[in-house]
Amino acid sequence: MADPETITPVLTDGEGEHGHCGQKATLKLVVGAIGIVFGDIGTSPLYAFRETFAGHHHLDLDPDHILGVISLMFWSMMLVVTLKYVSIIMRADNKGEGGSLALLALINGQTKTQRWSRGIVLLGVFATSLFYGDSMITPAVSVLSAVEGLAVYNSALAPAILPVAVVILFGLFWIQGWGTNRVATLFGPVMMLYFIVIAALGVLSIVKTPGILYAFNPYWALMFFVTDPLPAFLALGAVVLAVTGAEALYADMGHFGRSPIRVSWLVFVLPALMLNYMGQGALLFREGAAALHSPFYNLAPQWAQLPLVGLATLAAIIASQAVISGAFSVTQQAIQLGFMPRLRISHTSASTAGQIYIPLINWGLMIMVILLVLVFQTSSNLTAAYGIAVTGAMFIDNVLLMVLLYRLWKWPWYYSAPLLSVFFLVDGAYLAANFTKIPDGGWFPLLIGFVIFTLLTTWSRGRRLVQDRLREAAMPIPVFVASAANSAVRVPGTAVFMTSTPDGVPHALLHNLKHNKVLHERVILLTVKIKDVPVVEEEARYRLEDLGRGFFRVVLQYGFMQEPDVPAALKNVTGCGQAFKMMDTSFFLARQTLLPSSKPGMPVWREKIFAWMLRNAESAMEFFRLPTNRVVELGSQVEI
Repeated sequence: MADPETITPVLTDGEGEHGHCGQKATLKLVVGAIGIVFGDIGTSPLYAFRETFAGHHHLDLDPDHILGVISLMFWSMMLVVTLKYVSIIMRADNKGEGGSLALLALINGQTKTQRWSRGIVLLGVFATSLFYGDSMITPAVSVLSAVEGLAVYNSALAPAILPVAVVILFGLFWIQGWGTNRVATLFGPVMMLYFIVIAALGVLSIVKTPGILYAFNPYWALMFFVTDPLPAFLALGAVVLAVTGAEALYADMGHFGRSPIRVSWLVFVLPALMLNYMGQGALLFREGAAALHSPFYNLAPQWAQLPLVGLATLAAIIASQAVISGAFSVTQQAIQLGFMPRLRISHTSASTAGQIYIPLINWGLMIMVILLVLVFQTSSNLTAAYGIAVTGAMFIDNVLLMVLLYRLWKWPWYYSAPLLSVFFLVDGAYLAANFTKIPDGGWFPLLIGFVIFTLLTTWSRGRRLVQDRLREAAMPIPVFVASAANSAVRVPGTAVFMTSTPDGVPHALLHNLKHNKVLHERVILLTVKIKDVPVVEEEARYRLEDLGRGFFRVVLQYGFMQEPDVPAALKNVTGCGQAFKMMDTSFFLARQTLLPSSKPGMPVWREKIFAWMLRNAESAMEFFRLPTNRVVELGSQVEI
């Protein structure tokens, strides 16, 4: 697991701002936030309200239930999104960055016991694992529910729904390798148009049935539970679909800042969503079950339904793009923090560091998303699998928030306890209601989550065991320098030996001396460390230690949002002789082969998984951007 001692959190109390957050919420940032951050929650009206009545737990379609459901949706948005995420959790940033890993770094760096730290890390890893299940379901349900509008416009088009959805999804994943920087400039305007249109449709319906506005009163949500407690509890499994994507507000804080996201949500997105949900409710007041097949599309007149299908499909594609890009970012962070093996990462933008593409993740997601569409067939079936991953992550955020309030912000218990009780009650109810959907498809995100969790923890544990074994067999540096410097032949040039542990002699150095019987004039023992902060500034990039006799130890430090570039970093290293020239520098890498042993470590099945992950990891040469013609790989065997 991540070493708690290496975590260097940056904590603010919400008054200070970092990065974009100190700037005024400009229109450009607000529009950008609307396009990127709110795609997931913005497409929820396509299916969320419908599923509460026509989903796997049918609800009687009468005025009391309609008012109760919309009241639940409104107050869920106020408690979960507005109060919990926008007002409280977004106050915790790590050098301006948000997301579960940033929150985890803040908390884990302040906990004083190993037991506390390990538990917090495991929770954060499991929340990350659940995200992968969510990132598979979101594109499938968003695109499928949008394309299903074809059948509302003309029932004869129903057979085309699945093929069209599959083609759109395939095209979406196909273009990822080209980069989405140019297309992303259209995301904000398209989503603004989408929110304006759905708000206008809602208003036109509300004007015809203004009684739906009573749903703002929490009385109707409470009476729903008082009069029909079991149906109300089961309805929560669909109501929570209205707040899926809430965690994106915090995760994307580093890209846009607090203020633009808050302004976007409170001034634009929240009103548009609630107007549309109330418009759907007013429609059901008037037309009943006749409009229940798709209350979202039935809000529009016949002539406008086909253009609305096109606009909703664009919104669904944007929502899917945000989740796919999020999967790339989370994977990169997991690699940097030592929870995943190195994977091939391509940069799709020369100007934006965050624009990355990971082929293995992209094609894996594509296969799973298309399989989900083909197996579940309809968005209604897919919504049964949707929600557990989101509510699980939200519940874990409550645990992290509890530690944040008590251990870091030192809130008095009489402030924090009532607030946390409300959050645990609401998110716990949502999570429990979604457990009832496990037989109907809720098992899928749980299965994906547990598989990913096993892979992440296996890699982390195996990596630490390998480092421990290498450290046990390592020769002390002073002994090696004293004996080797005088006996070995020194040749011109610089040798850089990559090592994961910043102490002891690297195995590659021992093997090179054993077989080639020479040492370069300058020997660099290089370790790349990823800190649990998003960014390490250039002035703190390296630490240099002179070991004598031409030997130097260099530790390069990067944040988990940065990508290591060893040659570029070495050009700035001073104090160890002449400047580094790549044509005079050789990089030596060790490639480990695992051997079974009787030493206590991991169960055999986990050792096999770790060995498979190690064999398929990306070469350190490409990961650290080493020049291909200057790299020498030396094999070694390790028992774990």
